[in-house]
Amino acid sequence: MAKGILKVKAKAAGGKTKVKMMAKHIMESGQRKDKKTGELIPALFLQNIMVKLADKTVFEANLGPAISKNPYLSFSFEGGAKGDEMVITWTENSGKTATETAKIK
Repeated sequence: MAKGILKVKAKAAGGKTKVKMMAKHIMESGQRKDKKTGELIPALFLQNIMVKLADKTVFEANLGPAISKNPYLSFSFEGGAKGDEMVITWTENSGKTATETAKIK
């Protein structure tokens, strides 16, 4: 599988899993103008990120154009164990969607 846009670190301890995630994405708001042409740069941002563990949604974020480039998200949830695989699906405002996986350590 090709390398995705997400860098994920997940660690299980004491019945909880802590997740730190950074998405490498331009998060263009659609409100800036191109310095050379003066035309608006089209909006292109992550609209939704959903994290599932064993087909159960453990985290979901609805993002928008106000979020800065390369957004960082941190969250924790009950459950999860070393070796479990999380399935992370992200969707852009353009409609593009992709799924990536990350193992809990």
